Amino acid sequence: MVELLGLVLISFAITSFLIVPFIDLLFFLKRKFEKKEADHKVSSKTPIHDALMKGDEKTPSGGGILLLVVLVVLSLTALRFLPQTDSATLKILIFTLLSFGGLGLIDDIKWIMTKRKGKLLGLGAKVMFLIQAIFGLAIASMLYFLLGINNIYISGLDNFIIGWWYIPLAAFIIVAFANAYNISDGLDGLSTGLLTICLFAYLVLAHTVFNETLSTFVGVWIGTLFAYLYFNVFPARIYLGDAGAFAFGATLAVVGLITGKIIGLGVIGGVYVIIITSSLLQILSKKFLKRKIFPVAPLHMYFKYIGWEEPKIVMRFWLVGAIFAIFGLWLSLLNI
Repeated sequence: MVELLGLVLISFAITSFLIVPFIDLLFFLKRKFEKKEADHKVSSKTPIHDALMKGDEKTPSGGGILLLVVLVVLSLTALRFLPQTDSATLKILIFTLLSFGGLGLIDDIKWIMTKRKGKLLGLGAKVMFLIQAIFGLAIASMLYFLLGINNIYISGLDNFIIGWWYIPLAAFIIVAFANAYNISDGLDGLSTGLLTICLFAYLVLAHTVFNETLSTFVGVWIGTLFAYLYFNVFPARIYLGDAGAFAFGATLAVVGLITGKIIGLGVIGGVYVIIITSSLLQILSKKFLKRKIFPVAPLHMYFKYIGWEEPKIVMRFWLVGAIFAIFGLWLSLLNI
């Protein structure tokens, strides 16, 4: 545990040292490419949402690019010194980060070099979801064949072996969390604060079941997030961007799946589940009922719409996230 806490501090220190010049670089790129563009109006399918986000376009996006590099390099470096590194687990975690991060990087480059509004406009929504599904199935297959995970364990009930059906289920969870995190990344500090809370729960769980590889990876991840969160809380100086959002959401799901606690993942990440559910209900309502359930979605934007101040929304979502994390950790630790 002492070594693990030291690793968190090292990760925090390195990220803190690099993030200020990286923010300056993003500001420079933003000014450079904006000067080359003529101002133009972009029609939007979500005018209320865009109005609530007005002003955020002045803050550079793409902080996740730096965090991904630091997380991958430090994790690989730290795990080289472990006496028994689980290479399969490490390969799955790194592949998840790089695959979903690379997909989001295309959107981040589009954002840096062109003016645009909304999510998923780099490749288009349909193409983006198709590639995510392919990556999700690949990662789920790695979990099934390399780690032998093929079950759903429910505390107090039983351990259900579902065989190869585990692959589409795990793929769905990975893609869902990737997009849930991306959707939640709309208020200063919201998504990263919730992720940090979730990871503390998984740090405890991984340490309890003596998964040293997973503990080390999560510890490094927490250190990078602390440094980033300092600059992302209200008023934010930097946003994560799609590379970080897609990668972190998908990898959070994989961390939960590696522990073998699917139900625990749904509870620990309960706020993300609520956020993506609110967006899904809004989309389905507009498509089939031809009307909106909420004036604006996702849920955190609705609270901003009715007049809540942004820091108030974020802090209260953090508190709810902490309760979910404690409850999910309690469920996961039953009968261990």
